[in-house]
Amino acid sequence: MAIRLRLALVLAAVTALAATLSPAAATTAAARPAPVGRPAPGTTVLDGARLRQTKARLDRGDRRLRSALRTLTARADGWLDEGPWTVVDKPRPAPGGDVHDYLSQAPYWWPSTPPTADNPWGCPYVQRDGQRNPEVDTGTDRQDAEKVFDSTYDLALAWYYTGDRRYARKAAGILRTWFLDPATRMNPDLNHAQFIPCKYDGRAIGIIDFSQSYTAVLDAVAILDAGAPSWTGTDRAGMRKWNGDFLAWLRNSDFGAQEAAAANNHGTFYDLLVAGLAYATGDRELARDTVREAAARRIDPQVAADGSQPLELARTRSWHYSTFDLVAYTRLAAIGEHVGVDLWAHQGPDGQSLFKAVRYLLPAATGRTAWPYPELEFHRYAASDVVHAAADAGDPEARKAVPSLEEPPDGDLWALRPAAEQLDSIAG
Repeated sequence: MAIRLRLALVLAAVTALAATLSPAAATTAAARPAPVGRPAPGTTVLDGARLRQTKARLDRGDRRLRSALRTLTARADGWLDEGPWTVVDKPRPAPGGDVHDYLSQAPYWWPSTPPTADNPWGCPYVQRDGQRNPEVDTGTDRQDAEKVFDSTYDLALAWYYTGDRRYARKAAGILRTWFLDPATRMNPDLNHAQFIPCKYDGRAIGIIDFSQSYTAVLDAVAILDAGAPSWTGTDRAGMRKWNGDFLAWLRNSDFGAQEAAAANNHGTFYDLLVAGLAYATGDRELARDTVREAAARRIDPQVAADGSQPLELARTRSWHYSTFDLVAYTRLAAIGEHVGVDLWAHQGPDGQSLFKAVRYLLPAATGRTAWPYPELEFHRYAASDVVHAAADAGDPEARKAVPSLEEPPDGDLWALRPAAEQLDSIAG
């Protein structure tokens, strides 16, 4: 007993001496707090905590993530010498005459006669569903807006994962020019989106110009908010104000009401945009209600018992639009995770669910069978992200399918930005 007592006293003395000489030495390596890194962004669709974990894995040298990061930074590098873009530099303003108004042209409408001096547009215009009129890419803001969405997302992610200030500085400049600078900013409405020459000055359907991709900008801003250089408190406040005004327009305008009532992908994407803007501007209740109501309002009438989406199958690009609608659903489900709504768990009265909708695509997505419906331009990889989303949400069939997915032409970035994108994107 005396020997044990002496040993205990010696150990206590040694420990006390070590603590006196070096307090850190008295703490085991396992108990030491991890170095403080970049904070988890308060992203809207992406999971900020997951981004932070991915950043830590990259810092530890994860080879698979390093390969994906090279693809991402190559894309970000490509944006460094482009832009910024602005709505005020188009050849002619929107029909209202304000150069700050966004303008786009209906993509599937074509002139019925050759233009003449008396009829410079070739009116009347006629619809050709799924066939994109190339003139819509000149003289309007549509392509520039898409570049703003894509560039800021790529650049913000590249900054977050690498710490390279060039990416943050470029993203900040693009956002300021398009949304904040009084001389170049866009008005926070879409009154002149997808106009049809000689027919409509703008259409409710044009809201999809933003609803299909703008939530990526919300995430880009949230990532920059996590300490990016060149991004100031004034910038943060300005974007919050712009987003709040845009949300108010969406909810209170006639165009917004029409798009909210749409029964196909337009309605789904409208809900995504409203929920995303609500979450980003701090209205968690509106975000939660929008996601929750989408279960009965969107999934039940839009998804059949077998998982097909009849309204999307009726299109000339049935594969594109089936995956397109699921991009909106899976992103909406991601917002739901932030506000306590599990959209993946919903089952309609006939068994409708998001899991079933994704499973319906698996035979064609994995190349096991041909897609049996009309499709002007089939790309198998278009479904890859939505299958990833279902797999991450716990569906065993989707998980089994992941190794057989076709990689998109620009590379598979799911591991770095796990939120579905329309990989075969066409405007409209």
